[in-house]
Amino acid sequence: MKVLHTSDWHLGATLYTKRRYEEAERFLFWLLDTITSEQIDTLLIAGDVFDTSLASNRAQELYYRFLQKASSTCCSDIIITAGNHDSPTFLDAPKALLKALNIHVIASVPEHIEDEIIPLHDKEGNVRALIAAVPFLHDRDIRRAEDGETLWDKQEKLIRGISEHYEAAYGICSRINRSLPHAVPLIAMGHLFCAGGTVRDDDGVRDLYVGSLAHVPASLLPSGFDYYAFGHLHAPQNVAGNEFMRYSGAPLAMGFSEANAKKSVILLEIDDKEKHTREISIPVFHPLVRITGDDESIPVRIEQLLQEEKAVYLEIENTSNRPSSLRREDYEAMVQGSGVEILSLKNTMMRNTILRGAFADETLDDIDEYQVFERLLTDREIGDEQRSILNDMYREIIHSLQSDDVNRE
Repeated sequence: MKVLHTSDWHLGATLYTKRRYEEAERFLFWLLDTITSEQIDTLLIAGDVFDTSLASNRAQELYYRFLQKASSTCCSDIIITAGNHDSPTFLDAPKALLKALNIHVIASVPEHIEDEIIPLHDKEGNVRALIAAVPFLHDRDIRRAEDGETLWDKQEKLIRGISEHYEAAYGICSRINRSLPHAVPLIAMGHLFCAGGTVRDDDGVRDLYVGSLAHVPASLLPSGFDYYAFGHLHAPQNVAGNEFMRYSGAPLAMGFSEANAKKSVILLEIDDKEKHTREISIPVFHPLVRITGDDESIPVRIEQLLQEEKAVYLEIENTSNRPSSLRREDYEAMVQGSGVEILSLKNTMMRNTILRGAFADETLDDIDEYQVFERLLTDREIGDEQRSILNDMYREIIHSLQSDDVNRE
């Protein structure tokens, strides 16, 4: 059996102000070709199908058109679980219709966990694998809030709740497996942050829980699954050195820190005797290029880029300690009429000068929205006890803004 694992499409995502529909469309056509050329039996999409809970019409069109075309290929089953960016209500809406095409959607934790377990059948109707299709587990799904909890208390409950959910799903899979004439592979899907996972500065990976909590140790997940198909982290990687615990990563570079990053989907081949995985590299559909330097070196590098005659998205960062004589219009004039499109222009000296009066040797890259709030509390001379309470409330607000399902009635 051949299983293809992908995740984190983030349909509708922008890079600065640039909508990336064309790149997403080209990826989806490539994925269809890969399904056919590799003779894939099952496709697993492990969350963050869309970039926001309010998916645009164009993003929806790409999604449904892909599913329609994929259902007519050799791929007999498609399983989709929700990520933290997805609206469970939106993904669930066409669930019954899609099931008729052997497209299974698990967008939220069902009333009965047995409904997360999806049997895959061969042409004779025999079960050939069991999928534990676990969606992103929201805080409310796995933890009951109590008065006086600290962030560490919440973290312990979240990790325990996630671990117990996967243990319960594994227990059901094992029970079903024992009832079958022959044991079949057990595969788990999930959207979570495993401890030790790799992220990059601007790759768009959002905190799953309040305060970056619940990085789950792999040792707390059931070892009996033959493969874990994870979503959430955007760089392809295995977990704790285990090639059968994998993040496929996002198919597109989500920021300029990923300009030269390798992107892939994961092919799992499994039969009665052995199993192995293989990364299939995804082509770069629109290159990202980052140029750093000063007023002398940056124009030289831009000219070299123009000579390559490629269509690229460009980020320019002037890192000189001297004031720059070049403005955005100067850079735009350099690339006019070419395929080079400037999406970001940064000036390190300007940023540092603005900040230096209050915080020496610090740049905006060094602080996040939580530290900004900390600075505000310091400025208002808020005491330690009240500061702790306000910080917890602020983190709750930020997280609720990011994770609320706006489509829910």
